[in-house]
Amino acid sequence: MMLAAFDVWILSFSALTVLITMGMGYWAAQKSRTASDFFVAGRGVSVGWNASAISGEYLSSASFMGVAGMVMSSGYDALWYPVCYACGYLFLLLFIAGPLRRFGAYTIPDFAEGRYDSPLFRKIAVIFVLFIGFFYTMPQMKGAGTTLSYIFKDISWFGEKGLPYPVGVVLVGGVITFNVAVGGMKGITLVQAFQYWLKMFAISVPVFVLMSVYGSYGNQLAVQGAVSPAPAVSAASGASMASANPASDSLRKPLPAKAPPDATWLNPFGPLTSKAAKAAKIEGPATRPYALLYTYSLIIAIVCGTAGLPHILVRFYTNPDGVAAKKTTMWVMILIGVFYVFPPVFGVMGRNLLPALYDGTGVNGTDKIVLELPKVLDAAGGPGGIRWGSILSGITCAGAFAAFMSTFSGLLVSMTGALAHDVYGRMLRPQSTAAERMQMFKWCAALTGGVATLLGCFVEPLEINFMVGQAFAIAAASYFPLLFISVWWRGMTLQGAATGMLLGGVFALMAVALTNVSTLSLDKGPMGRLFAPFAPLNEFWAHHPLLRILCEQPAIWTVPMSITLMILVSKLTHASVPSDVRLKMLVLHAPEKLGLKQDYIREHEGVGH
Repeated sequence: MMLAAFDVWILSFSALTVLITMGMGYWAAQKSRTASDFFVAGRGVSVGWNASAISGEYLSSASFMGVAGMVMSSGYDALWYPVCYACGYLFLLLFIAGPLRRFGAYTIPDFAEGRYDSPLFRKIAVIFVLFIGFFYTMPQMKGAGTTLSYIFKDISWFGEKGLPYPVGVVLVGGVITFNVAVGGMKGITLVQAFQYWLKMFAISVPVFVLMSVYGSYGNQLAVQGAVSPAPAVSAASGASMASANPASDSLRKPLPAKAPPDATWLNPFGPLTSKAAKAAKIEGPATRPYALLYTYSLIIAIVCGTAGLPHILVRFYTNPDGVAAKKTTMWVMILIGVFYVFPPVFGVMGRNLLPALYDGTGVNGTDKIVLELPKVLDAAGGPGGIRWGSILSGITCAGAFAAFMSTFSGLLVSMTGALAHDVYGRMLRPQSTAAERMQMFKWCAALTGGVATLLGCFVEPLEINFMVGQAFAIAAASYFPLLFISVWWRGMTLQGAATGMLLGGVFALMAVALTNVSTLSLDKGPMGRLFAPFAPLNEFWAHHPLLRILCEQPAIWTVPMSITLMILVSKLTHASVPSDVRLKMLVLHAPEKLGLKQDYIREHEGVGH
């Protein structure tokens, strides 16, 4: 390997982020001494810390990089992603956060067994924790590989320029796995809270600087013909718009052939939601029903999926009580809502200033616009000869590291907790001690981290947000119906819950897997050769656009199916409703002052110690 010149600012900020993350994780890990610390951070995380930590964990590569990249590539119809990411927490606030915390378990499989008195149901729930977790780790690894490839793009690696994508995935996967293994939930809580504020700084400051140089968001849209330019940049005195706004048509770089035209890009039913119809050569108004179906299914997947993500739900067990859990959720809605104002601005400005990314694929495509866009400031020059573009690009790279590291950490804790606590501590060795479960946590962290890293090496051709949306669809069809109905309907039976969760989740998983393998078969690189047997599926999708939409975005049919099955089967098996269901509903909904929550926790935590 031979080193060439690389950007010292970008490398320095990125390395500093990794070192601070590891240092804070190691420091916090020294305070993780009990099983409760490893699994639920001792149940003592304050509202402010937990809201920051949940926001840091939730704002993944899809939020930091994927939203901007998808807005740039697909236009206005991609804005449903940030809107629904934030709205999903309203469901959590109103229906799930408080009751879930009052139940007082360690993991979601804990809740499943405790609510229905069924060790078998715990096993089913563990399986879906792993399915959802691994699906969600893949886009985080895509973000890691993209960022590392960008940072070391000028390195000559065995005769080829640029750091190979899998190398970046393995490096980041190893660092995060180490952090989780040594500190557990308590070890990563402080890190994730810090990482939210780092991401907020990294996404907002470059936007303000870029807009001060290249024009406001409204003026950037004016180039596309979406709005009239602001008076400050109009040609009122005969001067051209270009002289006042560098992002105007005269300075806007030409769009390549792969870029959607302005009218299509500005259409709320644009390239993202109408791609199945376009592939079937359906044009004009006839594409509208397909686009609407895709949009509604996407909304259901993200809003309901947010309320069914195991790594987010387990966070509420770290609050002291149900009231704190609801307050935490409210603050999370505010924190992530403010964050999502900024990524779409990157997408709009990137279309004007870096359209060359439309021709890129994989790590060189639009997913890296947040990393690449600040560098345009270097071409414009800066005061004192300082490379402000490189500095700001270094900041966004640091934010990208914080994004995929914080989310991957949370996912790893969730999956590791399911294996160490549910599989090992409850199924294989119920009499294991707390120390033995803590030791198993470390081994399971290494195992799940290794598998997630391996899977991440295969998804370079897929868009980050696209993969995250599919993970949400699986969560929406499995955990969301289980939690929502279990919390609010005492007539739910084990048979109903298991049937709906299994069939809804499995059908969603199979549907998204089909579209993923067919998309990977189109790749021009090694992934295309590996998944070549699935290439004929693309011809099938071209002739059946409706089926493609129902597979690519299955929430619109899998969520109603799961809920319907749960209700119907529960009605048919109503005789098997748990005998103590009234007490359990009291635990879920009664005020903490009655003491039911504390009594249940003590009884639950005493098992297997």
